[in-house]
Amino acid sequence: MKNKQVDLSSLRINRSETQNSKQLNNIFKYLFIFSIVLLLVAVFVFKNKIFGSEIEVKTTTVFRLYPAEANAILTASGYVVAQRKASLASKATGRLVYLGVVEGDSVKKGQIIARIENDDVLAKVEQAEAALKLNEAELLEAKNNFERQKKLVDSDLSSKAELEAAEARYKRIIANIELAKAQLKQAKVEVEYTYIRAPFNGTVLNKNADIGEMVSPLGASTTSRSAVVTIADMSSLQVEADVSESNIQKIQAGQRCEISLDAYPDFRYQGYVDKIVPTADRSKATVLVKVAFRKYDSKVLPEMSAKVNFLTGSEDKSAEKSEPVLVIPSSALLKENGKTFVFVVDGNSAKSVEIKTGKSIGKYTEILNGLIEGEQVIISELKNIKDGSEIKIIK
Repeated sequence: MKNKQVDLSSLRINRSETQNSKQLNNIFKYLFIFSIVLLLVAVFVFKNKIFGSEIEVKTTTVFRLYPAEANAILTASGYVVAQRKASLASKATGRLVYLGVVEGDSVKKGQIIARIENDDVLAKVEQAEAALKLNEAELLEAKNNFERQKKLVDSDLSSKAELEAAEARYKRIIANIELAKAQLKQAKVEVEYTYIRAPFNGTVLNKNADIGEMVSPLGASTTSRSAVVTIADMSSLQVEADVSESNIQKIQAGQRCEISLDAYPDFRYQGYVDKIVPTADRSKATVLVKVAFRKYDSKVLPEMSAKVNFLTGSEDKSAEKSEPVLVIPSSALLKENGKTFVFVVDGNSAKSVEIKTGKSIGKYTEILNGLIEGEQVIISELKNIKDGSEIKIIK
């Protein structure tokens, strides 16, 4: 019985060892799963770093450029201004009774543009003319009487006193004639003051008064107008541009310029620096530069806004006559196996396009074939991009 009890006790299961084994297996299982997760994360990070889906790039737009702009050392804005311009007013105060022009009309030097009422001064002219004629009629009688008295005195048939009286009357009438002429001249001047004439050949820009309104030389009354019309000599148009003081050393008289009007941005006018005004505007820290046109047409009007490219280098007639050409920055070009190509934006990816180039224009290159105006061309990260690479455009 004693041996039997010993054998049975030796057959008892050790439950603590079994539990430890299970725990160890679970730990290995969790470690294996965690290692797999770490490996997947590492592969994902490595793939995104080395084979990232998006490459950040900068782009530019294919555009047109005038060849002369390659020589531009400075650009300034300004306005077209007539160098010969006048606001015309009456020299007398009165009511406007005639106005013979409207905006846009051409006028000749001396042409009567307007007139104020002048019946009173015309009456003065008639009165002065009548007084002159009366004195001229009396002059003949006084002269004959004076000559007759001299003969009578010489013949002792008249006294010296009568001769002196005849002479005095004769001289008084001569003086009256001179006075009448002066009065007539004054009356005619007053009549002329009622006319408003063009001082030079020009074009009417503004009409500031209408028939029936009171006009005066200086607008002395709040109910009267001063300038009736404003005219300008359209052959004296120039662009007045403000150039910063810090850049004025780049400008010199006679320097070539290219002028573009905001109203016609696709057309260029050739010009030159006519004058650098010898004073600065302290409020804007600028110097006024007057740029003359070499030749311009009727599209150029006073007060139009304009841009001026100040050019350097010798005069190039071919550049002046040429049309704008399609260009991109030369830094966007890539060459391989004797071919030239660029990367263009195609949705969210880069697309390789073979192109044909022309002449270099400063930092730009002319595009003869392969691109169209407005296309976006990649200009950065060119060594890291391949055909089809996904890209992200940054500003």
